[in-house]
Amino acid sequence: MASATILPGAPTFSRREIRPRKTPTPSLFSSVPNPGTPGREPSLFPWQPGSAERKGMARLAASSPCVQEKRGAEYFLLPAKSLLNRCASRRVPFPWTINPYRGCEFGCQYCYARYTHEYMELDGSVFDHKIYVKQNAAQVLAQDIRRHLDGLTSGVQPEHIAIGTATDPYQPAEREFGVTRAILETLAGESGLSLSITTKSTLILRDLELLARIAARSVLSINMTVTTLRPRLARLLEPRAPRPDLRLHAVRKLREAGLAAGVFAMPVLPGLTDDEEDLEALARAASQAGAQWLGAAVLFLMPASLKQFLPFLTAKFPRLARRYCALYGRGAYAPADYQEQIAGRIARLRAKYGLASRPYLPDAAPRATTAQPALPFRMGTEACPELVQLTAPLRPSNGSLAAGRGEA
Repeated sequence: MASATILPGAPTFSRREIRPRKTPTPSLFSSVPNPGTPGREPSLFPWQPGSAERKGMARLAASSPCVQEKRGAEYFLLPAKSLLNRCASRRVPFPWTINPYRGCEFGCQYCYARYTHEYMELDGSVFDHKIYVKQNAAQVLAQDIRRHLDGLTSGVQPEHIAIGTATDPYQPAEREFGVTRAILETLAGESGLSLSITTKSTLILRDLELLARIAARSVLSINMTVTTLRPRLARLLEPRAPRPDLRLHAVRKLREAGLAAGVFAMPVLPGLTDDEEDLEALARAASQAGAQWLGAAVLFLMPASLKQFLPFLTAKFPRLARRYCALYGRGAYAPADYQEQIAGRIARLRAKYGLASRPYLPDAAPRATTAQPALPFRMGTEACPELVQLTAPLRPSNGSLAAGRGEA
């Protein structure tokens, strides 16, 4: 169902008492009446100190009201002029993106998207604490689709829309605000689209029926991100995301529902998740869960991400911190030879477990099967003694997959 937000107007004063009225709680649904001043149009851009000096996205963010505080995060309602974002980067294989939220509560230490908060003149360190909820998403998206319909649906290969490229569309905020659900309802009414969803969340299973409706009329693929099977390491790296085994269980449920789904081992973290044994365990688990593909890419660190990730490494893995400074000292990307070695390793695992490299496309022949050269960051106690407690042999988790902490 499409959602709309009604924001409170300015407070009024009684003639008898100079006392401000209680500001009504904003509603996310247009059908809920605003209990503010009768006959007064609610303000969509409530003034806040300092907002007048800002421009563009920063001004909108400064004017966005905080409507809830929960789980250590603040939620703001952000007016959205467009949901479809044109992506001009040659490094990505899709021209359009949709991100229902700005900011992400999962708090992944390595998250590359922290820089996006800088467009709102916010520091990347608050990316997981200040979450901006895009208003009127369904209506705005419908307008965007009408505007770009020819490119999105015409031809043998329509222009692809990737959902969840900078923030997780099924982060905990989705339970409260339902923006992703509203977007999917709009997409379910279209046909001939090319869509993908990338998430770490088991909440996607809530929308199985809706996803099936979309897949019946458009091409839909779902990417579940799993960086490691080690629960303790995952909890350090992705403190508020569901456990890795729960994510793989979600993949199985998606496949049982007839949906196209695969696993993204992204990012591969040098010295932490690049060990051949661990990558093979992940590929094997993905195959057993019914995944159709295994995507992988080495970590890249933009300045806003490095600012967050390096102190984390210094505290938890000090020896790796020094090596990361050398590895990423010249730019955001790891050296090409390291990336090629990881790509070769992943290609061999895909061939072994019958996994494609991406949706619908068979993987190319694996690279040379000669012995794999040693990587510069080898997981082990000599390279990083701090990993001793995190690298116990992988064992099946006790009890049901549904047990334990699922959605943070």
